Amino acid sequence: MDDPYKILGVAKGASQDEIRRAYRKLAKQHHPDLNPNNAAAEARFKAAASANALLSDPEKRARFDRGEIDAAGAERGPPPNYRDYAEGGAGGRYSGAAGINPEDLNDIFANLFGQRGGAGPGGAREALRGQDEHYTLTLSFLDAVNGSTQKLTLPDGRSLEVRIPPGAADGRVVRLRGQGGAGWNGGPAGDGLITLHVTPHPFFKRDGQDIRLDLPVTLKEAVLGGPVEVPTPGGPVRMRIPPGSDSGQELRLRGRGVAAHGKLAAGDLYARLVVMVGKPDAALEAFLRDWAPEAPVDPRAGLEGGA
Repeated sequence: MDDPYKILGVAKGASQDEIRRAYRKLAKQHHPDLNPNNAAAEARFKAAASANALLSDPEKRARFDRGEIDAAGAERGPPPNYRDYAEGGAGGRYSGAAGINPEDLNDIFANLFGQRGGAGPGGAREALRGQDEHYTLTLSFLDAVNGSTQKLTLPDGRSLEVRIPPGAADGRVVRLRGQGGAGWNGGPAGDGLITLHVTPHPFFKRDGQDIRLDLPVTLKEAVLGGPVEVPTPGGPVRMRIPPGSDSGQELRLRGRGVAAHGKLAAGDLYARLVVMVGKPDAALEAFLRDWAPEAPVDPRAGLEGGA
């Protein structure tokens, strides 16, 4: 048998509380009733139970640390045989195994399923909550930002209506009550946990509750200013560009970002102007050849390279 400290994943100087917590964690993960027909899980469960039996007994632990007994708790001979325990009825067959306190086992199920569980008096099983099941749902940027209702088809052919709250971000988990695995012995079903995958938008970029957008404008619009139509997640709106605007100037549309949700207010949309000259016509070319600005500006001032 392996070192019981290594089996539980604790240091040799671990406290009894640390040993107990480590054992309970492994028991919840590998209990045979939760891993039917899984020989590897059953073996790990029995090893953890045996390790806990030895280390939770101060006298046996001290003798093991001094090398007086082996990891099976005996001075000589083979390790204990668990066949008798494995041949019991479902749910009760491991309740008497070495190192497993029936109260601990009930607590383990309570933590795992949210209620009391495991074997009752005489081996009777109590109702247990079903396991949660995990799914992934892909949706568009706008459906996530504005909120929507999506249809999710499960591997077993069932379809679920998933309500996406406004402002849902990539990676968010939506919980559907009672849409997970079936419960045991009349217990409630688990929940469906839906992880959202939000696809990128071609020109909107999310920044917390705000939306950022590169907005192309013509040379005339940048020089003279005036109203332009701006796309937003909620639909197009009119925005006025100040005269003499430059590329890179950022204008804000209040409340036109990510929709409000929970305690978060709606974000803003920031439109970064990108002046598009296009192909100049003959009149514009002629004007620029003869044009002399009243206050010349060097747009590359301060960009001189150093030696």
